[in-house]
Amino acid sequence: MSKELKTGIIATIIIVIAIWGFNFLKGKNLLDSGTRTFRVEYAKIGGLSRSSSVTLNGLKVGKVDKIEFDLTEERRGHLIVTFIVENEFQFSKNSIVRIYSPNPLSGSNLAIVPNYEGEVAVSGDLLKGEMEESLFTSIGERLNPLQQKIEKVIVRADTLFSGVNKILNDETVDGINSSVNNLAATIADIRKTIQSVNAMVVDNQENLKVTLRNTKKITGNLSKLSDSLTTVNINGIVQKAENAVDNFNELSKKMTSGEGSIAKLINDEKMYNNLEAATKELEELLRDIKLNPKRYVHFSIFGKSPGPFEEGVEEEK
Repeated sequence: MSKELKTGIIATIIIVIAIWGFNFLKGKNLLDSGTRTFRVEYAKIGGLSRSSSVTLNGLKVGKVDKIEFDLTEERRGHLIVTFIVENEFQFSKNSIVRIYSPNPLSGSNLAIVPNYEGEVAVSGDLLKGEMEESLFTSIGERLNPLQQKIEKVIVRADTLFSGVNKILNDETVDGINSSVNNLAATIADIRKTIQSVNAMVVDNQENLKVTLRNTKKITGNLSKLSDSLTTVNINGIVQKAENAVDNFNELSKKMTSGEGSIAKLINDEKMYNNLEAATKELEELLRDIKLNPKRYVHFSIFGKSPGPFEEGVEEEK
């Protein structure tokens, strides 16, 4: 036998064993020729799943092979369950396949309720199905989706914890510890400050009492001053001020109109010119006295008379 033929035989055996093992794990025994396949249609399956057990009078006789939707127009949405029976026990087509839940912690299973009247059921027949409405069935119907949700929550929690572990690395933990230590030190400083303030208040308690008494006295004096101000005749003072303003306005009006001596002195242009001329002559007289004092003050031992005054002529000193 050639080496290539041996290799082909070995490969074929391995493939056959792999196919048999795969189907065996799915609940099918290819070496058992006594297996039969039946179908049942349900409106709902109450938590039934593939590989659920099939029992007959409490004895496990098979497994659920597959669950498919009914695609016909009349029964759209219904489910067709295909299961395999490995036992050769005979029952009629009038038998009922019931969905039940053996306990609250497991999913639903199938139970064949045998009927021996009528034609014997053969592989491929569609049997009549019903659901056992019990507490266990209701719980089993709800456990399956709840289990899926719990698994999703666990996966998300694992992802969350992984993220937290990445965040809480050694550097972050050291930073948090340092922040906590700084916060503790700050609280200790605040406590010391509060104790110092309390001690200062205790030491200056007498001074605070004196300050409060003085404040009370000042408040009393201000109250008295306020009472005194209320007794002052503010209206009389305001009236006198208004009278003084009126008198000043009247005086200003007379001065503007030319009445009285002051008004004439201010408004008479001729008097202003005379005063200006007199001021000028007085200024010339004082200048002449300064330049020619001998004309106005004369001392003579021999009795000589001063000469006549001539305007614009300076005397020899």
